[in-house]
Amino acid sequence: MKNNYKLVAMIPARMGSKRIPKKNIRYMLGKPLIQYPIDLALGSDAFESVWVNTESAPLGHACEKMGAKFHQRPLELSSDTATNRDFVYEFLKKHECDYVVMINPTSPALRAETLNRFIEFLQENVFDVVLSVESIQAESFYQGNRINFTGEDKIPSERLEPVEIVVWALTAWKRETFIKMQENGECPIFGGNVGRFSIPKDESADLDTEADWRIAEAALMARQGLQKEGIQYLNLEGV
Repeated sequence: MKNNYKLVAMIPARMGSKRIPKKNIRYMLGKPLIQYPIDLALGSDAFESVWVNTESAPLGHACEKMGAKFHQRPLELSSDTATNRDFVYEFLKKHECDYVVMINPTSPALRAETLNRFIEFLQENVFDVVLSVESIQAESFYQGNRINFTGEDKIPSERLEPVEIVVWALTAWKRETFIKMQENGECPIFGGNVGRFSIPKDESADLDTEADWRIAEAALMARQGLQKEGIQYLNLEGV
């Protein structure tokens, strides 16, 4: 059954990033990082509106020229100690919707088809939260204990139960549940009925460091090269 939820897109964009200074306005392959999620969201017909959530008025106005709306975050929610729990709550108190979908600018390699599949997954289910995850099929440990293999034998990785890592590329929160839990002193980020949506590995880069930036940039460059040249193989005939 497909629902008809009212969806609002929210793109968080704090100017005070330290590990990659001013990363939201830094250019990656010809356009500023913040423009990637804006273009992605505006290219979908799923959203009632697309908002950039930032404390910076100059950045907000620049994003308006790119086609997004500007939600000015209070300065007290723009510090290193402020969490998405705080600024999402503040945003939801001012915007009516069934769900807010957070599209993170730190995942510039997200494809339109992945966003569309995420929206379909959201509309076809009844979740309070949908988290984007990367599913990894590899022998994994937690605190020294095996969590998805016994160690009695080596089995092919494709037969392993995948470990799911939350990557925050895309996140959806049900407005009613989020506000209720926050005002009851509970953490709404992982609250209620949680759905998990797997995204491809080459789209899951989270830009926290310069190394992350290079990985995401390389993924986009490789994608452009593949589109241009197609898949090629070494010719083994006559070898």
